[in-house]
Amino acid sequence: MLKALFLDMDETLCDTFAANRQAKAKMAQQLSSLYQDLANSEAIAEAYVKGIYREWSTEQHNRYTPIVEQQDEGAFRVQLVTDLLAAQGIENVTADTARQLQDQFDSDRINAFDFYPGITDFLAEARRLFTLVVITNGPEFSQIPKVERINLKDHVDHIIIGGQEPEQKPARSIFDKALTLANCEAHEAIHVGDSLAADIAGAHNSGITSVWIQHQQPLDAELGINPHHTLLHPSEIPALIRDLHQP
Repeated sequence: MLKALFLDMDETLCDTFAANRQAKAKMAQQLSSLYQDLANSEAIAEAYVKGIYREWSTEQHNRYTPIVEQQDEGAFRVQLVTDLLAAQGIENVTADTARQLQDQFDSDRINAFDFYPGITDFLAEARRLFTLVVITNGPEFSQIPKVERINLKDHVDHIIIGGQEPEQKPARSIFDKALTLANCEAHEAIHVGDSLAADIAGAHNSGITSVWIQHQQPLDAELGINPHHTLLHPSEIPALIRDLHQP
């Protein structure tokens, strides 16, 4: 019997991609306004988003890891802005300017951050049947504002933020915590998420049924991870959960 539904937040419940896209466009406009000689402000905004998602080169990894390990996400992001501008020949960018660019990106992204259409109605329906636990990776710096923006606590029973835990998905410990909060066994839960490496692998490591939100991503054969269920888009979640709940 299904007792609990575990859910990723970004790109599962919420359209983070759309929020990022809007924030990137506004960041590019701001950069072009500040630096008229800047050749490609869109590329800098794109590189900034890749950077905050830890898509680092080896050089960036060596440079930024010590800053992040000091639990100073804000300082890392300011340094990232400064470095990206320096790489395009914009020298002597002050920390205040870099911080303003970073803060404006965060503000624009949060203002655009929201649930996918129909998700809040689904959560209200599902909550009458299951314990709902959101498990989201990421630092408190970015995840707490998102959680607060959408008033997530009003829609689910428990929220686990990876940046507040000893380990993040796919670690078994974070799924064990979710099972404890939901007061159920692994076979009584389903986990829904868009990341094969984090969500699906983590669910499988814990013996939990997995649902992968594909979002046009290819199934990476090298990972050797095969979801129990695959959906093309979050809009398909309600129908699948209803089907799986049928006796």
